[in-house]
Amino acid sequence: MKSVYITSSGRFLPNQPVENDQIENYLGMLGGAPSRTKNIFLRKNGIKRRYYALNSNQDTTHRAYEMAALAVKDCLKKSNVNTDEIDMLSAATTQSDLPVPGFASMVHASSGIGRCTLASHQSVCAASMMAIQNAFLQVGSGSSAKAVCCAAELPSRMFKAKRFAGQSALAGTGAMLPLETDFLRWMLSDGAGALLLEDKPGRSGLSLKIEWIELQSNAHAYDLCMYTGSHKQANGKIGKTWLDYDTIAHANADGAINLKQDMNLVDNMVKLGIQHFFELVDGGKFDPKAIDWLVCHYSSHHFKPQIADLLKKGGGEIAPEKWFTNLYEVGNIGSASIFVMLDELLSSGKLETGQQILCMVPESGRFISSYMLLTVQGLQNPQGMQPDVDITTIRPPSINFQDKPVQEWLVRQLTGVWFDFERGLQQVPVVKKILSGTLTMDEYKRLLVNLRQQVIDGSQWIARAASNVSMEYFDVRSSFIRHSSDEHRDYQMLENNYIQCGGFRKDILTGNKNIGSEALSAYMFQRASQPNPFDLLGGMFIIEGLGNRVSGKWGRAIQQQLKLTNEQVSFFIYHEVSDANDNHFERFEQAIQSELLTQDIAEKIIKAAKVVARLYILQLEELDNF
Repeated sequence: MKSVYITSSGRFLPNQPVENDQIENYLGMLGGAPSRTKNIFLRKNGIKRRYYALNSNQDTTHRAYEMAALAVKDCLKKSNVNTDEIDMLSAATTQSDLPVPGFASMVHASSGIGRCTLASHQSVCAASMMAIQNAFLQVGSGSSAKAVCCAAELPSRMFKAKRFAGQSALAGTGAMLPLETDFLRWMLSDGAGALLLEDKPGRSGLSLKIEWIELQSNAHAYDLCMYTGSHKQANGKIGKTWLDYDTIAHANADGAINLKQDMNLVDNMVKLGIQHFFELVDGGKFDPKAIDWLVCHYSSHHFKPQIADLLKKGGGEIAPEKWFTNLYEVGNIGSASIFVMLDELLSSGKLETGQQILCMVPESGRFISSYMLLTVQGLQNPQGMQPDVDITTIRPPSINFQDKPVQEWLVRQLTGVWFDFERGLQQVPVVKKILSGTLTMDEYKRLLVNLRQQVIDGSQWIARAASNVSMEYFDVRSSFIRHSSDEHRDYQMLENNYIQCGGFRKDILTGNKNIGSEALSAYMFQRASQPNPFDLLGGMFIIEGLGNRVSGKWGRAIQQQLKLTNEQVSFFIYHEVSDANDNHFERFEQAIQSELLTQDIAEKIIKAAKVVARLYILQLEELDNF
């Protein structure tokens, strides 16, 4: 097994927090009267506020899979990993929005993640640990390099007053829901959380190394405790399920679809969880004295004293100040709870390198206990690897022009195109890594391989363009030819950078264009083949401007964060000088100052600049998509 690390976390809690006195504004009143049990159970569970994916009309505002996808996006946004790098998605919930297909498929479709391996886990609270364990084993075995696991719960829609309308249990004046369902109305909340698992620690911030995950089911020894879709018979066996009724309406009227918890059995959850705790201690899996944080998902404050008492009696006491929970402020969000607690703990500023975190997630469904041991990994780079150079300020290349209206118009338009281009660049995944100081050596080498295939074509399309310039524009033609001569060895410098970084010559020599490079080269050659292709001056503005304004900054930033020599980044740094205003860019200025510039040509230059800007971004977005 490889080592596996939690490198990022995220959450999504819908709408605004709901205080205790507001609950029935969202869930509604049964029979039009305030609940007689609400305050009793709120005192027991200790929850002060929670979140609902409902509005005051009892309409659903977010679906469970949507909340999970938003938590995944939050997790990846805080990481240095892009959606196209995720190769495994493991998702958990108690009840999906749809019976079919799997919950993970629904999350995947909304997450922005590309093609990947999937795993759906459906249980109650322990579904969370199942999802984490699956991702842990996938990454640990090498089947996946970067996996996201997530969970979401949306129980509020099961407890809104409208859901119970017409049920036989509520027929008659003063009738109440069975207690096994009624008390859950005040226990459960909505929300979602996500974790990113990788086989290496994060390059910035704290990571949590997963030492092990242990999960046990006791379904063989205990009856159903928390369930939906049926009624238990007097002997504890399951009656007919909701699908066995003549119609879904009949199942609903009989209350078979209601979520229930057998209050006579639920305390076994604590006993079994603590028994498992001491089995792990006796098996040498951890020392309670070495635990710095206990992240325990107890569904109600009612259970905390029971857990603490049993730990103390068994010699495994963990001091109260080491317990971490957000139950009272966030509510009980079932399988999503452990994700949201870890997200909050990671951002709390309380963690220190080397600390051990024991996560405990029990489940009353049919009595599952689960544990996970984590070790806090320190900052791989305390400075965050932020480059010293300013690489985020957007400034267009300075263009010298004569006092002519068409030139002034062209410069104004090109300035706008440049601003859009550079803003677009800064959203490209590989560029975001350069900006944040998190680019790896492998990613830098991938960038060089992908750029090289298009750079080779640079001098060729310029030469072709020169050959199609008529003799009446001899000066411009000569400028194109000189430019082609300057460019034709650039790719050799790039190849040398790749080899100096440990790459193999044969790999870069035999590389293919990615689909963005194919589009860019095809466009350039197509335009260069037209008579007097002066519109390509727009392409030169973008490409030479990139070298003039951006390339050197990227090169120095990459050099700093990867601690490279000049020989390993010379391609980028060289272009800052070679494409400067007194060299390549001067030729662009001479062209637009000549008599060839008409309003019609100026408009074509702008269009070419827009096309080349978009295709250049596409080239960087489609790294390795050959």
